[in-house]
Amino acid sequence: MFIDCTLRDGGYYNAWDFDVDLIHRYLDAMVASGVDVVELGLRSLNVAGAKGACAYTTDDFLRSLTIPESLTVGVMVNASELLATPTLEQALEALFPEPPSASPVDLVRVACHVHEFEAALPAATWLKERGYLVGFNLMQIADRQQAEVESLAAAASEYPLDALYFADSMGSMGPEQTRQIIGWLRQGWQGPLGIHTHDNLGMALQNTLCALAEGVTWVDSTVTGMGRGPGNARTEELAIEMASLRDRKTNLVPLMRLVRNDFTPMQERYGWGTNPYYYLAGKYGIHPTYIQEMLRDSRYDEEDILAVIEHLRVEGGKKFSLHTLDAARHFFQGQPVGHWQPRELLAGKDVLLLGTGPGVDHHRWALENYIERQRPVVMALNTQSAIRAELIDVRVACHPVRLLADCHAHTLLPQPLITPRSMLPADVLESLDGKEMLDFGLNVEPGRFEFGDSHCSSPTSLVVAYALAIAASGDANRVLMAGFDGYGADDPRSREMQALLDTYQATAGARELISITPTRYNLTMQSVYGMSK
Repeated sequence: MFIDCTLRDGGYYNAWDFDVDLIHRYLDAMVASGVDVVELGLRSLNVAGAKGACAYTTDDFLRSLTIPESLTVGVMVNASELLATPTLEQALEALFPEPPSASPVDLVRVACHVHEFEAALPAATWLKERGYLVGFNLMQIADRQQAEVESLAAAASEYPLDALYFADSMGSMGPEQTRQIIGWLRQGWQGPLGIHTHDNLGMALQNTLCALAEGVTWVDSTVTGMGRGPGNARTEELAIEMASLRDRKTNLVPLMRLVRNDFTPMQERYGWGTNPYYYLAGKYGIHPTYIQEMLRDSRYDEEDILAVIEHLRVEGGKKFSLHTLDAARHFFQGQPVGHWQPRELLAGKDVLLLGTGPGVDHHRWALENYIERQRPVVMALNTQSAIRAELIDVRVACHPVRLLADCHAHTLLPQPLITPRSMLPADVLESLDGKEMLDFGLNVEPGRFEFGDSHCSSPTSLVVAYALAIAASGDANRVLMAGFDGYGADDPRSREMQALLDTYQATAGARELISITPTRYNLTMQSVYGMSK
């Protein structure tokens, strides 16, 4: 079985929102390319978020499409969703209200992490009794031991699966390990095997071909490799290999036209495909979602990403939940908790806030002269180090992943660190063990600031927002800002920062903001050279 799962796996980039005309061009290209099965999306009950039709792939939506008769239609279900309901049957009845005789869906694949696999297997019996083809995909199998893999395969043999898949979720496998895992699975499972490869190391196609040579009969690919993280084996390449193996002629013209007109522009926009970051993640067994999330967040530069990868290489890519990556948006959502009051340090004093822009280093002499003469409280963002260490009073950081990236540097820096210590994930606290921390709570609530005695609310987890809130909560006299040079006019970070500054200045209790080095932001400006007298 040659399965293309572009609209399912690729949907992680565009929220499964594919244009209907594109879907029809895609379906025609799949037929011409010799693809047997098209997995047209997920089947889900989760309605949160703005997702397109392929996030749900309902029977009504599928009936609205013109699907060539030669294509088998598949959907994928996440086992985590099945197991989150009171019973499997309840979830399955809601997801598949119609039998295959009335539904356009022929094949249902269930994606399982290892710890979900055996609990989800009874879903195969329910689906087969209603007439569906059934596949189960074992994810993140590459780092499992032989005995566990063999045990899982034996458990699968007790159920009526049409195919047992294994997925190289980390993109870390090579042909030798591919052959090894196939051998282990064969100890407990004698039915059809399938493989789903990721391209971190640029070996997705090679591993797929190796699996075919070892007797695997179900294989996956996506157009241009579109899929989570670095993506998958590319359909346009696998189609050539499958045609050769089957000794069939294939017409690649519609597919290559689809690649040129539709998927190459999308790839330029969303940026899937392997790169050195994904390569390192695959090499060290780090989940590619870490890389994908950092690449889409403009706050992470090259140094940040490499620092996070190095940390995870040492500590282990699965040491903390993948949700930690999204902590900037979702972690600081509960009631803020803190135990340190910034009035102890800041009340009635000027605060000099050091950003990370080149203006700090360029005007270093004047800034150091001003600090020595006027003695403001100097707060540095993250690990900014252009100013002499003895002139910096405290550092401020709140982004959990940035803290992980900088943990070693923070443990070496002499200044206390203001951070929402009581609210940080355990792995971050472990990485900062021994560091003096001043615990100021943070709640992220879009569109508003609020300043409490030992905590704040901020519209974003940007460290500058957190620092400005600290100054307000601490009743500082005013905030002098250096190193906030700004970005180009078309850079979205400029609009984000200006909106943040405007929101802050419009909030009761905010401190006066004055930029003392050149800035592109709409702020009151004074020259540091005229202030150090």
